[in-house]
Amino acid sequence: MIKIDSQLSLQDLKPSLNNLFEVSAGKIKSLHKRWKTEAGAPVFTVNGKYTARGWTEWTQGFQFGMSILQYDITGEKSFLEMGRSATVEKMASHVSHFGVHDHGFNNISTYGNLLRLMNEGRIPANEWEQNFYEIALKVTGAVQAARWTDLPDDKGYIYSFNGPHSLFADTVRSLRALAVSHQLGHCLMGERDRKISLLKRIIQHAETTSAYNVFFGEGRDSYDLKGRVAHESIFNLNDGSFRSPNSQQGYSPFTTWTRGLAWILCGYPEQLEFLSTLSEADFKPFGGKKKILAQFEKTALAVADFYLEQTPVCGIPYWDTGAPTLHHIDRYLDRPADPFNAFEPVDSSAAAIAAQGLYRLGRYLKLNKRAALGTRYTQAALTISKTLFSELYISQNPKHEGLLLHSVYHHPNGWDQIHKGQKIPNNEACMWGDYHAIELATLLKRELESKPYYQFYL
Repeated sequence: MIKIDSQLSLQDLKPSLNNLFEVSAGKIKSLHKRWKTEAGAPVFTVNGKYTARGWTEWTQGFQFGMSILQYDITGEKSFLEMGRSATVEKMASHVSHFGVHDHGFNNISTYGNLLRLMNEGRIPANEWEQNFYEIALKVTGAVQAARWTDLPDDKGYIYSFNGPHSLFADTVRSLRALAVSHQLGHCLMGERDRKISLLKRIIQHAETTSAYNVFFGEGRDSYDLKGRVAHESIFNLNDGSFRSPNSQQGYSPFTTWTRGLAWILCGYPEQLEFLSTLSEADFKPFGGKKKILAQFEKTALAVADFYLEQTPVCGIPYWDTGAPTLHHIDRYLDRPADPFNAFEPVDSSAAAIAAQGLYRLGRYLKLNKRAALGTRYTQAALTISKTLFSELYISQNPKHEGLLLHSVYHHPNGWDQIHKGQKIPNNEACMWGDYHAIELATLLKRELESKPYYQFYL
């Protein structure tokens, strides 16, 4: 269980935050100079060098988004130009990509961050450039929402790349694309010019994910642990009935792949932030604002508590809470995670994603008059960040292209490198881990410097 440091402050993290952006500058430049986009998107490192993995191209926006966030914090215009030109030249196919559930990853990280910076006055206002970002964001939300499976009783979900039968935990974070598109006044146009509300699809998808991918230890879940997450839910498309949990990247359907849990833990709190800005009238067709926010909050709290309880004291989780040889690591929850153990890999990328979710959840609760509970989660986020931004996890080696070490991509498939003399994957990085380390650091540094709160919506 995480040992929360209740005395830790943002000011205490200032040196490690500064170090992160100093280190990331060289790594972003190095990768930008070397990488050829015709090779695909960079995914994870092998011997310290980024490589592609043709599955789905879901990491391209993270590469370019890191440059934009680097500019956000440092003000170095070369990073802005790097991210802006790459977005214009390389990201159009991701806007219109009907084959993936990753629009929130690719396009909010690029077009979304650029529009946000323009709205903040951090880059010069330009009508045509603004229109360019806005049309991309309008389209990406509608395209993501079109990847839809209807269920009985007016339910449904955005289906994964596995097909219409498959609901992934990951996709909650792609709801950002729908949210920004909705905010810009857009909707999905269906057959016979039927207007489909993107807000409705956000709510439907999140409610379905909560009902089937998250376990609450009650009702149908009475046999299970509260807050546990199944990576995938499988449905019978003939009648829309739920058939079983499943896992693509975790150990089993009945254990929790920690990055899948982290996507839930990050996605629901940031949707709470967004939805709370909308009017009561917006929620009238869906049962009212209070009802919707309560379900989102219940889900976020359940997975947050599970993460805190099932993660070692330092805040960095192992790749799956039920990984088959974890029991060989004596009292693994009562001591810091060991990336160099002989049995199961840790996943620092899950920690980077989860820490952001915990911070957002805590802040949301504080703003809604639950300061004590909110403080628990924000302090947990700072505790994780202290570990994550230490030299054990942040690569100081300029020859290593990765920033955040000791992540794991797909352990069941054996895709991650195991170095000579090691039993498990370690000492390598992945694009989503690097991006989310920088995004977490951006959130915290802007808070530390009393700058506008970092949010995905407009």
